[in-house]
Amino acid sequence: MNRITELFKIKYPIIQGGMIWCSGWELASAVSNAGGLGLIGSGSMYPDVLHEHIRKCKVATKNPFGVNLPLLYPQTEEHIDIIIKEKVKIVFTSAGNPKKYTSYFKQHGITVVHVVANVKFAKKCEEAGVDAIVAEGFEAGGHNGFEETTTMTLIPMVRKAVSIPLIAAGGIASGRSMLAAMILGADGVQIGSRFAASSESSGHINFKQKIVEAQDGDTKLTLKQLIPVRLIKNKFFNEVQTAEYNGTSIEGLKKLLGHGRAKSGMFEGDVNEGELEIGQVSG
Repeated sequence: MNRITELFKIKYPIIQGGMIWCSGWELASAVSNAGGLGLIGSGSMYPDVLHEHIRKCKVATKNPFGVNLPLLYPQTEEHIDIIIKEKVKIVFTSAGNPKKYTSYFKQHGITVVHVVANVKFAKKCEEAGVDAIVAEGFEAGGHNGFEETTTMTLIPMVRKAVSIPLIAAGGIASGRSMLAAMILGADGVQIGSRFAASSESSGHINFKQKIVEAQDGDTKLTLKQLIPVRLIKNKFFNEVQTAEYNGTSIEGLKKLLGHGRAKSGMFEGDVNEGELEIGQVSG
């Protein structure tokens, strides 16, 4: 037992990242049934879809599970209402101010964890009253912090700055990397890319194949002036790079991303022109 297993009432201090288009009820329940903490990724779900996934997860596992809730989407308030209504006990928030909803969640008996990419926001999370922090290095797939701080550098700095339980994320996919993170000061780890390629993941088989075939250098951080995101290099990635190089406006970049590219790539299997969010640890 350690602080993470005690906090979440789980057997192993391993959290499955709540990834868009990959982390549905099947993956979350499988991880929870195996003794970790499964998370439903609400970022790619309409409210009614999230509701369905929570209900199915309740049937599929009697062990603790949670919902990952990015705070940048317009349906956030509706998602929160569903989480409260369905009595979900654990919520991981990200991409927003932890002060905004933490006290409200805690009033409803919910354990709150917030994802950060630097020491400054780790301190703000502790001040806001969150129960634990995920410190995510820029090796991670999907959206990242602007600092480009590696997990190995970030974890000891955050550990020194805060006293609450600390979960390491970014570039972790094995027992060896988990041990390394815990030696650096983490109480547990969050793993995304490895679970995204699992049979229980709702990601398309074409996307999963790209994950396991990836070599070092096949992913790269892009969209640094908008919101940094790590992608597998493909035709879509090249479009984004060209747009940035040509000085495309923020609105133009948003429009480029606003055509369902992540869904088409990760969920529907268009691995050439779709957006493929995954971490450096792929392969």
